[in-house]
Amino acid sequence: MSLRVKMLPDFRVRQRDYLLEISRALTEELNLPVLLTRILRITVEMLSGQAGFIALLDENQGWQIAVHQGLPQALFTYIQDWMANLPDDIESDRERAFEMKKMLNDVSMGMLTSVGISMVAQGEVIGQIYVFRLHQASFTQNDYSLLNSFANQAAIAVRNAKLYKEISESNLRTVALLDSVADGIVILGPDLRVLRVNSAFCKLINASPKTLLDRPSDEVIQLQGKLKGIPIEQVLAHDWKRYTREEMFIEGDMLRQGGLAPLPVSINYAPLFTKDGELLNVIASVRDISRHRAAEDMKTSFMSVISHELKTPIALIKGYASTLRRDDVEWDKAMIEESLRVIEEESDHLAAMVEDLLDATRLQAGGLALRPTELDIDALVEDLLRKHTVQAQDQPLITHLPHDFPLVYADPTRINQLLRNLISNSLKYAEEGPIEVDGQAFDDYVQICISDHGPGFDPMDVPHAFDRFYRADHSSKTSKGTGLGLFLSKSIVEAHGGKIWIDENYHKGAKICFTLPRFFPKSV
Repeated sequence: MSLRVKMLPDFRVRQRDYLLEISRALTEELNLPVLLTRILRITVEMLSGQAGFIALLDENQGWQIAVHQGLPQALFTYIQDWMANLPDDIESDRERAFEMKKMLNDVSMGMLTSVGISMVAQGEVIGQIYVFRLHQASFTQNDYSLLNSFANQAAIAVRNAKLYKEISESNLRTVALLDSVADGIVILGPDLRVLRVNSAFCKLINASPKTLLDRPSDEVIQLQGKLKGIPIEQVLAHDWKRYTREEMFIEGDMLRQGGLAPLPVSINYAPLFTKDGELLNVIASVRDISRHRAAEDMKTSFMSVISHELKTPIALIKGYASTLRRDDVEWDKAMIEESLRVIEEESDHLAAMVEDLLDATRLQAGGLALRPTELDIDALVEDLLRKHTVQAQDQPLITHLPHDFPLVYADPTRINQLLRNLISNSLKYAEEGPIEVDGQAFDDYVQICISDHGPGFDPMDVPHAFDRFYRADHSSKTSKGTGLGLFLSKSIVEAHGGKIWIDENYHKGAKICFTLPRFFPKSV
């Protein structure tokens, strides 16, 4: 009797110490593998065991051993397979413990004993703890009570660690998702202070995340110029329900850091609410619309140019035709021929303009159709220079192509259009000096350059010279054109598998070079 009285306090002190350690683990550790290892170590020590494991219930894979201690690899593998094949109708601790003892007795020939219990948190079984002794000494009711006294506490710790792991993984996915989005994303709190930004927004505004976080949104996103839409502050000042998603946007020029020019942006706002209807966050999606705005400006400019370009030849044709129809005047033959010549030239000009517009439309719809054949570039250039002699007046048209210049496999109509565009451009902008065509032959391709002695290209215009409808400020004021010539020239060259560029090292005027494969690429 005295021995029993003496052991009881020891048992309770030991129980108290282990429960305190579990309590510390509950509050200190959120790393799931580390926490499980710590719980298992405490359990094995507390019950004077030599081995043990903790299994967690996976929704897809069933029971899986998460950590184990003191188990030989062969026994660990056997137990894992055994648990995976445990019948679904075995649910209670008593049934599982009975099956486990039966299995261990068969495997160890009675040399292993075990005790196990489920880890339950908020009524949900999330795991099992098993402890083994490598001798025949049975586990007592005190052992079971001790294990039961902290199992549920351990379950709470495991559940918290699993939730923490899930939240951490969710945050990592959110960050990866935000950083993979091309648009800038800004997450605001209910007070409209910046909580998170993605890398795309940092690039747009030219700032690091640290300099943007926890600042008011109107300090981070400052818009100027002509604004379109509704500011987020105005939406907040009224009931959110008054506005549709489509109405919650604003466009303007966003100020950027580091002295960069303001950037045209479109910002869409999306509010997030709690179940109680309170504002939780505002997600702002910031999109760079500089290309869109440039396209709109280009479209406006194009419509203006086209209307002017169409109006001029139509007015000339109508004027000369009306003049020739007059009954009160008798025109001499020279006047009639001159009038008809002008009408014919302006009609050709209109036809060429319409053809360029059709080509541009075809390209937008899916590319140019080519009919390649063997082509003598040298003969084609000679023919074009001869035809342009009248237009050139006092400007010499010179070709430096060698007589043994190789044949290329290309579409004669398109290459004729390409060379005509480039030669006409040189004649249009170079008022004096020769127009020269030279070329070189290589193993797989030929290179041809057209150069003049005109004003050349402004370095600021070079990156955009081949854009559709683009015209430099100077040329748009001094000459006619649609801004399609170089765009179509580039399209023709690339359709043949070649390249075209402006030679920026040529300083006597303008020089445009292009290459054509000597053998038509199979991929084109």
